[in-house]
Amino acid sequence: MLDVVLAAARPIESGTDVPGRVEIRQGGSAANTARWLGRLGVATQLVCSIGRDGAGRSLVLQLERDDVTVHARRIAGSRTGRIGVLVAPGGERSFVADRRAADLLAPEDLQDAWFQRLDLVHLPIYSLLGEPLGRAGMHAIGLARAHGALVSLDLASIGPMLAEGRRAARELVAGARPDLLFATEPEAQALLGRHAPDGLLELAEVVVIKLGDRGARVVARRPSREDEDPATPQSLAFDVATPALPAKDTTGAGDAFDAGFIAGWLTARAAARPLADALHRATLQGHRTAARHLGTPRVELPAG
Repeated sequence: MLDVVLAAARPIESGTDVPGRVEIRQGGSAANTARWLGRLGVATQLVCSIGRDGAGRSLVLQLERDDVTVHARRIAGSRTGRIGVLVAPGGERSFVADRRAADLLAPEDLQDAWFQRLDLVHLPIYSLLGEPLGRAGMHAIGLARAHGALVSLDLASIGPMLAEGRRAARELVAGARPDLLFATEPEAQALLGRHAPDGLLELAEVVVIKLGDRGARVVARRPSREDEDPATPQSLAFDVATPALPAKDTTGAGDAFDAGFIAGWLTARAAARPLADALHRATLQGHRTAARHLGTPRVELPAG
């Protein structure tokens, strides 16, 4: 996706103009996560659809420069998707989505060979919505499961997630059966209809609630043992406090956090670290990656 960022230096006034910045940048939740996984040295593929236009070519080229293998279906007659990002002077963001080609990836576009020898398939909730993209996202999950890969899901945005109502959203997430679920605190509350992040454990084995400058909360199911005391809690929960980072535009930071967490979690799992230690290490790596994202100068997307 192409991000068109409008950052006003002062509150927008109707009928006139205000000074600020207008930038065209790399975007797309899945692409942002893939980009940071590539920068962390994780062998990464991005499956997507783009228009047959300069924006699509340029987006693919930039991802490949971050060592991401891109499997892109190029859609004739539909331009590459765009997101308008309105950044208020205080840093609050609003979005206008013009998804176009991004929603046109179909199940038959996916190749089984892409899903062999994978550790994990990650999807933002956008990949389970739209038509035919939603069917392609569920097919990707099926292919991942068939090859023994884990699945992670990010709730990403309240509006699209709840477009068909809370019950439909819960059924959609439950149908995906993610091993790892990412959400912000407002997204978790919107999905559950209450403030109870433990309730998300009904939908995933590990849940990470991103708390912005307050760090993150992790809740997870504990694997049970036959010899343990029946009174032993069947879940664990803890907060990881991290230093607050000043930022005027946090666009993409949550996706970068996902990348860092996934990289740290897979590494810790491969080393057979205890669950709490693995999750703590992964959370810290997520924070470090988000910090790198916020500290990296935002460059405009070159022409394709």
